[in-house]
Amino acid sequence: MIRRAAPVAVVMLAVLVVWYAASVWLNYDTAANLADEGATRWQIVGDTMRLDRPLLPAPHQIVAEMITSIFGYPPDNPRSLLYHAAVTAYAAGVGFAIALALGVVLAVGIVHVRTLERSLMLWIIASQTVPVLAIAPMVVVVLGNIGLRGMLPKALIAGWLSFFPITTGMVTGLRAPDPMQRDLMRTYSASGRQVFAMLRWPASMAFLFPSLKVAAALALVGAIVAELPTGAQAGLGARLLTGSYYGQTLQIWAALFAAALLALLAIAMIDLAQSGLVRRRGGRL
Repeated sequence: MIRRAAPVAVVMLAVLVVWYAASVWLNYDTAANLADEGATRWQIVGDTMRLDRPLLPAPHQIVAEMITSIFGYPPDNPRSLLYHAAVTAYAAGVGFAIALALGVVLAVGIVHVRTLERSLMLWIIASQTVPVLAIAPMVVVVLGNIGLRGMLPKALIAGWLSFFPITTGMVTGLRAPDPMQRDLMRTYSASGRQVFAMLRWPASMAFLFPSLKVAAALALVGAIVAELPTGAQAGLGARLLTGSYYGQTLQIWAALFAAALLALLAIAMIDLAQSGLVRRRGGRL
C-alpha cells in the first residue's frame, strides 16, 4: 500500500509546490498594489494567499470556497455547488445512458453486417471531428424550436460526444476472440446467437469498461460545454459562465474541481461495476 501511495504523494506534493509558487508569482503585483505603505515583501507574499479575486487562487482558497458553497447553503439553493453539480450530473448521466445504448447497438451491427461497417464507421469517425462548441448552439436552437428544452438537449450533446469510445471499444471487443475459438464453437454446432452470447459478448467486456471510463468523462465535458452557449441558469457550466462574467475566479475554480470530482466518482462507479462482474464470473481482481 505504501509503495502505491508514495509515488502519488510525491507527484501531489510537487504539484502543490509549483501551484503555490505560481500563485505567488501571478498575484504578487495585485497584492502589492493593495498592500499598506511600508509592507514588507513577505507580508505581500502572505497577502497573495488571501485575495478575494486572485488571478490564480491558491489550493487552500479553492478548498475553502468549495466547503462554503457545499455546506453553506441548502442543496436545493441555486447558490449551492451541490445544486449545480447535480444538474450537470443528471444531464451527463442521461447522455451517458444514450451513448451506451447507441454505442452497443452500432457495434453489434457493425460486427455482424459488413455493409454497416463500410457505411457507418467513416461517419462515426467523422462525427468526432466537429467541435462540440460549434454544434452545441445549433442543437439547442433546433430542439428548442420543436419544443424540446431543458435537460434533453444537454443530454443529447453529452451522448453525441461520448458514444464514440463505446462504439469503437465494443467493435474491438466483439472481434477479440481468436478465429480458432470461433471455429471450435462452429464445430459444436453453435448458432450465431450462441457464439455471440457465449464468446463474443464475454470477450468484449474487457474492452467495454475502459471505454466506459473515457465515455463518462466525455459525457461530463459535453454536459458542461452544452451549458455554456445556451444561457443556462443551473449547472457547472452556468456556474463557470457566471464566475467569468463577474471575475469570481474562486467560483470558477471551485466549479472545475467539482467537475473533476464528478468524473472521479463516475469512474469509481464503473470500476465497482467491473469488479462485481468479474467476481460474478468467478474471476480475480
